[in-house]
Amino acid sequence: MPVYVYKGLETGKYYEFEQSFHDEPLKAHPETGEPLKRVIQAPAIIFKGSGWHSTDYRKEKSASEKNSEGEKKSEE
Repeated sequence: MPVYVYKGLETGKYYEFEQSFHDEPLKAHPETGEPLKRVIQAPAIIFKGSGWHSTDYRKEKSASEKNSEGEKKSEE
């Protein structure tokens, strides 16, 4: 289940609660009754490197295409 972060409106403390996607956001702390507001967090995914999509998913060139490009460059 996902973990959601809430901030107490009176104390300013942050709390983490496991909730289902279908559960309504908490309006008060279950133990203390303190009013809460859900805090939006950055996703826990990081893409590193340059051009990960273009290097992993591009169509490979055939040997004849690579040779013809090399000849074109040498003619210029």
